[in-house]
Amino acid sequence: MARSDRSALSGSTGDGHTGREAVAAVWRIESARIVGALARYTGDFALAEDLAQEALAEALVSWPRDGIPHNPAGWLLTVGRRRAIDAFRRRSALDERYAVLARDLGEGGAVSGSAPADPARGTGDVLWDPDQIDDDMLALMFISCHPVLSREARVALTLRVVGGLTSDEIAKVFLVPTATVQARITRAKKTLGAARVPFEVPPAAERTGRLGSVLSVIYLIFTEGSSASSGDDLIRLDLASEAQRLARVLTRLVPDEPEVHGLLALLELTAARFPARTGADGEPVLLEHQDRRRWDRTAIRRGRAALARAEQVGRGLGAYGLQAAIAECHAVAPSVDATNWERIVLIYEALGRLAPSPVVDLNRAVAVSMAQGPAAALPIVDELVAAQALSNSHLLPSVRGELLIRLGRTDEARTELEAAVRLCGNERERTVLGRKLADLR
Repeated sequence: MARSDRSALSGSTGDGHTGREAVAAVWRIESARIVGALARYTGDFALAEDLAQEALAEALVSWPRDGIPHNPAGWLLTVGRRRAIDAFRRRSALDERYAVLARDLGEGGAVSGSAPADPARGTGDVLWDPDQIDDDMLALMFISCHPVLSREARVALTLRVVGGLTSDEIAKVFLVPTATVQARITRAKKTLGAARVPFEVPPAAERTGRLGSVLSVIYLIFTEGSSASSGDDLIRLDLASEAQRLARVLTRLVPDEPEVHGLLALLELTAARFPARTGADGEPVLLEHQDRRRWDRTAIRRGRAALARAEQVGRGLGAYGLQAAIAECHAVAPSVDATNWERIVLIYEALGRLAPSPVVDLNRAVAVSMAQGPAAALPIVDELVAAQALSNSHLLPSVRGELLIRLGRTDEARTELEAAVRLCGNERERTVLGRKLADLR
């Protein structure tokens, strides 16, 4: 637990500010396990998420007024379980699930989250089963990233349920209205209910296939954090850090899957360059101009260890592992000129066969230009133009413009950079492109 989180939990008075800080800290740390425990008890994922939110709302009122409970997470889970009992009562469903939920909860004890009727028992009996924590977290990830959901819904639900972010926070992350996020989450829960998705870790036969959905959502969250598609900041550290946290959790839950370690390696090695990717004014700093002394060497060591683990598990590196291997080439090189560009080209060729995409081809073209010169790379880019790939992205004209500059074809380069400026949604990147364009005039 971070020091700021610990200090937020240390108070026991009714100080409102401290109480609200404690709610936020506990929710961010424990919300996924609370939702997982409630889902396991009720057998209903959507209900469990609603119950956890109701408990959170009650904590926001109670803790600033009455003080922080000695067992904050247990308090939230107790309230959530009591709400579940009330929900089943309203439904007149006094069945076996109700009996299981009600057992050992004394009357009047947990209505407002206070101690159970039997103080000697404390709140330990209503907390999650320690042996179930991994399964609960894994089930949450697989459900939040279930293939029946749209990509946008997967991202929103993952950040809400597994990441513990509020709808307001998610809305700020993706620059959309809070109502849009809430609608996505509501639709996602209804879709999961209609599809009768059970709260369980998928059988081993299905797990590998569905794991790709989980990994892709984490990768998408990190990608948006590392290179924001819009807004005034190039890097969204909060979003990128949350993706790294989710990847670390996943490596503990499924330690024998090489692609999980490959993804973590990619995120660590990429994030290691964050301190040098922007200047004091927030403007992007290109790779060749970055002060490599500012790269996070601890993150590089973590990333290389994760990549080594991915290789040790066996079955060869997957798409994320190969991208991590490319990132490692950059991480260990003392300069751009001293980078092993030939190896990077070979890895991109392997990646293109394993997971073909226009972005991979474009990145391969950049590597070819560094290894063999711009004339060798331009045909690769021209093929993408002819195929109308990445037509709405600034990346293709930006790379083509740079290659044309190096080839001395200034007028053509100017046209490409003008297109890149028009298409770029990030203010910081657009400024850099505009400056490069101005240098050609």
